[in-house]
Amino acid sequence: MSFRIEKLSTDKLKIIFSGRLDVDSVAKLWDPCTTIVTQNSPTSLILDFKDVAYCDGAGIALIQTLRKHQIEQKLDCIIDNLQADFQNLLQYIDQQPDKPKQEIAYDEKFSEHVGRVTVDFLKIFHENIVFLGILSYQLFFTLLNHKKIRWRDSLRFAEEVGPQALPIVALIGFLIGLISTFQAAPSFKQFGAQVYMINLVGLGLVREMGPLLTAVLLAGRTASSFAAEIGTMKINQEIDALKTMGLNPIRFLVVPRILATMVITPILESFFIIFGLLGSMVVMSSIGYTTDTFMNQLHQAIDSTDYIGGLIKVFAFGFVIAGVGCLHGIKTRFGARAVGQSTTQAVVSSLIMLVAVDGIFALIYYVLGV
Repeated sequence: MSFRIEKLSTDKLKIIFSGRLDVDSVAKLWDPCTTIVTQNSPTSLILDFKDVAYCDGAGIALIQTLRKHQIEQKLDCIIDNLQADFQNLLQYIDQQPDKPKQEIAYDEKFSEHVGRVTVDFLKIFHENIVFLGILSYQLFFTLLNHKKIRWRDSLRFAEEVGPQALPIVALIGFLIGLISTFQAAPSFKQFGAQVYMINLVGLGLVREMGPLLTAVLLAGRTASSFAAEIGTMKINQEIDALKTMGLNPIRFLVVPRILATMVITPILESFFIIFGLLGSMVVMSSIGYTTDTFMNQLHQAIDSTDYIGGLIKVFAFGFVIAGVGCLHGIKTRFGARAVGQSTTQAVVSSLIMLVAVDGIFALIYYVLGV
């Protein structure tokens, strides 16, 4: 590639190009051509491409640079003998905007912000409901064909969800029973009915606090763990690899976690209740009630229906916790903060779903008179 210059007159300059205008040749021509044009600033600049056999994006960039200088100086620039294909490329690039359009700053009103947040919340809630429905369908058919269940993975997840979570569940349960009894003592003492604190704490632990607080602990521990694990797999494209091999990610990754959580959660809830009652027993013993009195009063206050009702709730809670955690893991986007965001969303969504499901059970139990 070469070029030569013809000075047609004092203020008229012609540059004749020949050969190929590609990346390699333009790199050599760029400085000489731009220097000549900027130093002379001719009133009329003619760029002749009669002998040019090839021109790519680099050549078009050189043409644009020379022409832009002339236009900025309010001078003429004439392009001669450019082949039709190269002319089309030049026209196409000319049509592209030089700078992206600047977005107009918009101050969102408070009411608009509340509306947007509400809509986003409803969308997430809807996604959770839909996914749990799909998961129920997949879980049902997987259980029908139990040979396809990955029992080894389920046992491994059960170990992570259960024994490793037992210390914190036991500690929180003991403290809840202890604190609840302490807080109820002054009010019951006014009426001389301190013995009925056992009824209050016992029913509260078995029917409500045991299932719900166990689920809350697992939402912060298990849902976040599942979201982080599956989210990392999503970023590493392991889920795409499963789909490529014809494996269903829900059956392969989600169902074992669901089964493990649903089996272990009632066991953890039972430990929560036991340690909660132990904490309450410590307080009752400190104010003069014997262990026999505590157990007799507890037996009168609680029957098997109360315990079974709590087990059913916590069984559903386990399904919701694992399902929502896995959903947000699958929804993880790419980026440095993606896994952290998915983990946070999994915990928040799990807590919201737990409260909603708990409210549904409360309504059902009220209607049934349980």
